[in-house]
Parts: sequence; structure tokens; C-alpha cells
Amino acid sequence: MLCLRAELAGTDIHVSLIEPGPVASKIASNALPWFEKNIDMEHSVHRAAYEDQLNRLTRGGAESRLKGGPDVVYTALKHALNASRPRPHYPVTIPARVGAILKRFMPASMFYGFVGK
Repeated sequence: MLCLRAELAGTDIHVSLIEPGPVASKIASNALPWFEKNIDMEHSVHRAAYEDQLNRLTRGGAESRLKGGPDVVYTALKHALNASRPRPHYPVTIPARVGAILKRFMPASMFYGFVGK
């Protein structure tokens, strides 16, 4: 994204990154049939991780009180499209904002280890 912004500097094209974080959607229920069709859990060395993923997909995704609705993404997108000077980044949920702050102050290995849990 940074390279694309630099290449387009001085033009009328603006590049923004919308960082939604957790958002309530149907992605888990839509992904479940594809997961079951394409993942061979029984014969995989990643069986335990796949079982955890299958449990999340079956429940409709990870549960979080901090999930925003699709409207928060729409609001950020509408601003990015209509603003004369859109922001480079739009973190739109509390976890996305906290992640942006942590990323500034934590070493990369620590940050990605934290986020991966």
C-alpha cells in the first residue's frame, strides 16, 4: 500500500487501507462448506488446528462483544471515497485501533505473536 501511495502521489488517485478488525458477517457460514469439501483433516499434520477452525466455523465464527457490524466498514469506505483528502488508514473497530497502537510500540515479532493468539 505504501508503494502504491508513493507511485500515485501528485495524481487525483488516493490509496487508503480499510482495516476492519473483527466484523459480524456470514463469512464463517459461507466458508464452512468449502472447508469441509477441500480440507482433509483426518490425514493432515495440522489436524488439531483444523479441528479448532472447524469448531469456530460451525459456531458461525469467533464470538466477540467488540465486533462491529458491516455499517462500520461502510462508514469508513464512504469517507474514503468521498473525502477530498482521505486518510491512509481506517481502523474501524476497537480491536483494529488497539492493534494499530500496539504495532507502533511493540517489536514486530512480539506484536505478531500476540495477534496470533
